[in-house]
Amino acid sequence: MPKLSPLYWLAFAAFLFFYGFTVFALTRDYYLRHPTRPVAAQSPSSPAATPGARSQVGGSAIPASIAETSPALLHQQADRLFVEQRYAEAVAVYRRILELSPQDAEAHNDLGLALLYTGDQAGAIASLRAAVTKDPTLQRPWLTFGFVNLQTGNRAEAQEALERARDLDPNSEIGKEAVRLLEILATQ
Repeated sequence: MPKLSPLYWLAFAAFLFFYGFTVFALTRDYYLRHPTRPVAAQSPSSPAATPGARSQVGGSAIPASIAETSPALLHQQADRLFVEQRYAEAVAVYRRILELSPQDAEAHNDLGLALLYTGDQAGAIASLRAAVTKDPTLQRPWLTFGFVNLQTGNRAEAQEALERARDLDPNSEIGKEAVRLLEILATQ
């Protein structure tokens, strides 16, 4: 093997430095111009809708059979749909949660609110009545029950529910909101 002089080694090192810098600069420029996009929601015709397929829940691939039977994962999915104002879809997921856990007062509460936003006032009140019956110690269902009754014109039921929400913990955020709604009710 021939021996290279220090000048050749220096030239070789300079070449490698500029070559590496060029590759870095081109790669960086490409990714700045073409940022990665989040994965879109799966459509019914997508592979994730087939049995045994994987669905995106909480940012990880989870088999659909598990996602469909896990109340915690279903709550995440339903809450995401609710936040996205896809209330009819959220209603279906909340109902699935209640098939798996009929005593889940929080799911009854969330279903009631989603039903209100889909226009089903009677269904909303029935679901919220179930929520406060299943666990009368939860403050949020009482607040939601009072709010929905206030929206539907049931003043007496609204007042009773809001007073229960306030009395469970008047210093919490929910208790303060109950007080605010009671003040609105008193001025109407």
